[in-house]
Amino acid sequence: MNSRTIEILLVEDNPGDVRLTKEALKDAKVRNTLHVAMDGVEALAFLRKQGKYAGVPVPDLILLDLNLPKKNGREVLEEIKQDDGLRHIPVVILTTSQAERDIAESYRLHANAYVTKPVDFEQFTKCVVLPQGRFAAFLQASSGERSAAAFMRRVPVRTTITPDLSPV
Repeated sequence: MNSRTIEILLVEDNPGDVRLTKEALKDAKVRNTLHVAMDGVEALAFLRKQGKYAGVPVPDLILLDLNLPKKNGREVLEEIKQDDGLRHIPVVILTTSQAERDIAESYRLHANAYVTKPVDFEQFTKCVVLPQGRFAAFLQASSGERSAAAFMRRVPVRTTITPDLSPV
């Protein structure tokens, strides 16, 4: 199994949820560097390496809240998936909304998984630390194999989190 540190960008404005996510990753023994953006504008600046974020690593995974100040998570997700340099990064929606329209819209915008808060941390861990090291295998894949579609073929995350409401 890959032993390198996983770079994770958590886009979350609630300090309590940031703390819980850090604890969940620690409890799951995920070797990671967690970068936190407190709003959608900051998240996009991080991803585009703008301003104070010049030189930051490209995250291997984005954990994205939908309810954010300045720019909401749906807008951030849409910009990520429309950007040729970012669309390969798996995005897990981590939000309080259980509304079917939010779930469907997130998958329409090509989210890789949708996890609701309060988080079932066992399910969350399955989403981040995948069985048989498949996430590690995904991280080691070439950039062409690291597309969101390739990620979904390798890792059936959505079925363990919510029903698959994405278009076929």
